[in-house]
Amino acid sequence: MITAEMRARFDRETAKYPAEQRQSAVMACLSIVQDELGYVSTDSESHLAAYLGMPVMAVHEVTTFYNMYNQKAVGKFKLNVCTNLPCQLRDGAKALKHLEQKLGVHMGETTADGLFTLQQSECLGACADSPVLLVNDRHMCSFMSNDKLNQLIDGLRAAEGKA
Repeated sequence: MITAEMRARFDRETAKYPAEQRQSAVMACLSIVQDELGYVSTDSESHLAAYLGMPVMAVHEVTTFYNMYNQKAVGKFKLNVCTNLPCQLRDGAKALKHLEQKLGVHMGETTADGLFTLQQSECLGACADSPVLLVNDRHMCSFMSNDKLNQLIDGLRAAEGKA
């Protein structure tokens, strides 16, 4: 559901573009939806499409193209592990497997306590630093050995009081 506050934020984003190009604000508006709701539902895609005057499918294409938009509720900490070929060659797959074992979930799943969602990512643009992962679409972690992965998970759990 799009709230009045969200619509006001949409208005600020669309005002940055000429009226006939308001669709250019689609990514910023999707980020607002996700900030407010935690993910981008098909219902919110429909509302946003109507607001921007564009086909629902065009909004959905943007939502599904980028890893940063969640299409369902995720854990407090979303962990995107790069599994692109250069990272695979430098233990990206091993890092993903280690996290699956440590968290007790498979790629694409969320832990029972709702803290962690584990996802694969295509390219995070840090091939030389692999294995790499991105926490909550904002914080890049490089050279993630099993020890560093354990420290990251344990630190995030401790910060939430669930160590």
